[in-house]
Amino acid sequence: MVDVFIVGSKGIPARYGGFETFVENLTARRQSEQIRYHVSCMSNDEGHFEHNGADCFNVKVPLPGAPGRILHVSRVLSQVERWRRENRSGEAIVYILGCRIGPLLKPHAKKLRRLGVKILCNPDGLEWKRDKWSAPAKKFLRYCESCLVRNSDLAVCDSKNIESYIKETYGGETTYIAYGADVAPSACSEEKLQEWYGRFGLRKDGYYLIVGRFVPENNYETMIREFMASKTERQLVIVTNVEKNKFYEALRERTGFESDPRIKFVGTVYDAELIKRIREEARGYLHGHEVGGTNPSLLEALASTSVNLLLGVGFNREVGEDGAIYWSKDEGSLAELIARADAMTAEERQAYAERAVARVQTAFGWSFICNEYERLFLGKVAEKKEKEDAFV
Repeated sequence: MVDVFIVGSKGIPARYGGFETFVENLTARRQSEQIRYHVSCMSNDEGHFEHNGADCFNVKVPLPGAPGRILHVSRVLSQVERWRRENRSGEAIVYILGCRIGPLLKPHAKKLRRLGVKILCNPDGLEWKRDKWSAPAKKFLRYCESCLVRNSDLAVCDSKNIESYIKETYGGETTYIAYGADVAPSACSEEKLQEWYGRFGLRKDGYYLIVGRFVPENNYETMIREFMASKTERQLVIVTNVEKNKFYEALRERTGFESDPRIKFVGTVYDAELIKRIREEARGYLHGHEVGGTNPSLLEALASTSVNLLLGVGFNREVGEDGAIYWSKDEGSLAELIARADAMTAEERQAYAERAVARVQTAFGWSFICNEYERLFLGKVAEKKEKEDAFV
């Protein structure tokens, strides 16, 4: 039996972001009876419960903000060490998601290795590059990334571009396993969709769509400016957790988007089937992310939206390949693509849709991704035994 501890997400059942959705699928789709998953969860109600056949254990977050998240992961690793001292039979792996443990990983890594535990990590998507961080915060986050990778036995990267960066920067062992997605039509009812459309004056094929975090590095300013410069009669629907904060006010002042009735900030949509239906009926999806690996919202768009207009950075080209069209931040680039998407025939749109769906099914299907992880976990155990046998 291989006990795999998944550390660093908020936990399951998934209600939050990418890591949580990954853990939800990984545990729900387990195939090998040789693997037993243990998932740490953020909760003040410390205790164990079962979900998807996994042993889930709650650990309190001792402080608010980033310090609390760092200490939370440290507390989780202390519990794993305690568990391993009491359960020495079989093999154990810790898989750390994200860099939040930072410099506190080093002492834990020494203890875990003495207990025969393999340490795997997912460094995520170059968090230190995000514009929202101050210079000192970026420096600290990059230090956290270094501590994570250098104190792990293997870095699992969900992007080939990220893997190249990790290998070139830190050396050591890496592997590539992408994030996942499913291709299936939405189960959202027509009534629910039309009710949502009615709130914002929308109709099928009458809008372009953006879904993503409201942060500068997702290039909202470029997308809004280019859309305003385009001649399209369709609307731009922006699904994001926008509040009228400093970034929103700065964008409003710099772009004057409030004077363009086509621009619509519609808030968040937490209903998974509804947002999938909104994607399916959009004329096109605009994606401006330029920091990160295999972005979940991009995979969901490729699986659901016929025409995807992506910022042409390496991360996005790697995922979309010939199933999307690409723009640069040069003036006029995206506006020209919007005109091209407006003029596409039904046959052209269908061709892009088929290529995008085939790309997701072939390289990013959740069943395939979860099977790759099982092969990795079992393979690391087999590799460890081979090394041990070589010294006998």
